Amino acid sequence: MAESPRQTIAAVQQEATGLLPPEDRQRAAYIADVNRRIIENVEKVIVGKRHVIQLALVSLMCEGHILLEDVPGVAKTMLARALAKSIGCTFSRVQCTPDLLPTDITGASIFNQKTQEFEFRPGPVMSQILLADEINRATPRTQSALLECMAERQVTVDGVTYLLPRPFLVIATQNPIEHEGTFPLPEAQLDRFLLRLSIGYPSFADENKMLLRLQYSHPIDQLEQVVSAEEVLAVQRAVREVYVHDRVREYIVRIVHATRKDPDLALGASPRASQALFRTSQALAALEGRHFVLPDDVKILCPYVLEHRVILNPESRLQKKTVRSVVRQIVESVPAPVERTV
Repeated sequence: MAESPRQTIAAVQQEATGLLPPEDRQRAAYIADVNRRIIENVEKVIVGKRHVIQLALVSLMCEGHILLEDVPGVAKTMLARALAKSIGCTFSRVQCTPDLLPTDITGASIFNQKTQEFEFRPGPVMSQILLADEINRATPRTQSALLECMAERQVTVDGVTYLLPRPFLVIATQNPIEHEGTFPLPEAQLDRFLLRLSIGYPSFADENKMLLRLQYSHPIDQLEQVVSAEEVLAVQRAVREVYVHDRVREYIVRIVHATRKDPDLALGASPRASQALFRTSQALAALEGRHFVLPDDVKILCPYVLEHRVILNPESRLQKKTVRSVVRQIVESVPAPVERTV
């Protein structure tokens, strides 16, 4: 009888761990410790949302960006601020409005009357963690300017290119309920976000604990740095070394290809989705202290990587089907690579 994906692929464990050097085992343990320190620190501010914090770290370690789609008041801004404080990175927040200009984000050249020269005044995008609040309220022109920075990791003003600081993470938020006066992101721009997350309401116990913590002051004011930016950069480099078995890599491609053939979807996932699943699976495995990817890692990440990259058919929508249910059905229909025990 086939084993479950988490028990799985004996070949993965044999090839990845059989003759693993001690320094590699130490590196895996170190990455897991970095993950633990950041999560425990952020949880002093964000109560009961460990899975969201973990996924945010996955995106950070993959050098990707996050689209936070949720109702107001569920600590989207606090998550970004707490993450920035925990890793000792600079933080900026931009409130997106219809009159926001691209130069309000990227910066502009200002004429200095004293020196009689133009000087570049950097915009908020020059910070290491940028929160673009309600990105769908900005005009398409401003959205495009921000997304260009996300993709190229540089800003060009008046023919001069300025590199963005590292690590660099954009957390963009949008309210999925209120659509009046908004400019919805087109599919091509949604595809540039590595993960789409939702924090959701806290449980009764977590909300009660939150009120107790907020009685005298906000925990964000006392939050301290627990990891340096240099350590984050080191983990980002180490994530790329995580072992991915050939059959696990093929499993990722089969899932993405299945979205392109599913009759319920008008648009399947792009090759960028395959890259995103591959990289995020490596990051999740590394943060959990493993140096190899399991099929379970891929399954866990599929909803967050794929749902904003596919489009439901109008007929399927009339049948009350959702993108989430269709993606779940696709993932369940693609057999995970497992091996029989001898």
